[in-house]
Amino acid sequence: MATKMSIETNNSPVEKSGKFMIGGNTQVYRLGFGAMRLTGPGIWGPPRDHDEAIRVLRRAVQMGVNFIDTADSYGPYISEELIHEALYPYPKDLVIATKFGLVRTGPNQWFPVGRPEYLRQEAEMSLRRLGVERIDLMQYHRPDPNVPIEEVVGLMDDLQREGKIHHIGLSNVSVEQIRKARMTSNIVTVQNRYSLAYRTYEDVLDYCEKEGIGFIPWGPIAQGSLARSGSSIEKVAKELDISSSRLAIAWLLRRSAVMLPIPGTSKVAHLEDNLAAATVHLSQQQFDELSRKA
Repeated sequence: MATKMSIETNNSPVEKSGKFMIGGNTQVYRLGFGAMRLTGPGIWGPPRDHDEAIRVLRRAVQMGVNFIDTADSYGPYISEELIHEALYPYPKDLVIATKFGLVRTGPNQWFPVGRPEYLRQEAEMSLRRLGVERIDLMQYHRPDPNVPIEEVVGLMDDLQREGKIHHIGLSNVSVEQIRKARMTSNIVTVQNRYSLAYRTYEDVLDYCEKEGIGFIPWGPIAQGSLARSGSSIEKVAKELDISSSRLAIAWLLRRSAVMLPIPGTSKVAHLEDNLAAATVHLSQQQFDELSRKA
């Protein structure tokens, strides 16, 4: 019988990020961890440094993270396997979200497949890899243009009734797709690309705020040309004496109460810097300056 791993929680800034209730009954700290970057180059194959990947996961929990996001396509499968290896049996308050709906054929290659029979198979395999009887949050990774989203969400609703998933989330979707899905099931989270540099989905974020749906921004640290010399990011980061990555996460936390950033990394040092964003206080002037993309 497996023995619950002892993870002493100390130096826990994450709790300062605030709390969010997923689906009205699953509480997490708003600053989580995304496990995509634990895999190999191109999100393909095993990590370059397996032991460091295990240390990253354990350190995240030590620092207070109780929301970890992964997907069956990361590796593929490897990210889920690493989470099980590092953290199982899981701390009782740890919420693990995974995703299905993308097929991998090689590094940096992703193809949506939304056939319900395929998704059911992948859900069953995620249950096995993670070593759980029920997935806390299952997210549909990207809509398949050949399968109506209502059909996919119907399958997720079946899995929920069977006790195999707790909550249902969507990823890479429009407001209209969310509305269609909500006609079938209770959608509690949406995971779309969003950062200081990429705000295309402002309308989705606004909709999630209005409806109390958790918004999980992927690519949260991306800054692009906004991080150029003399930019507002550089200026505010120097004022606060923090890294631009930490600043980008702090801005997200300030941007919305439903925002659940999941910055990922394969290095403990980067993890610690990212999670320290929960302790950053942005003045209204600094927040506004960053929000102008200047």
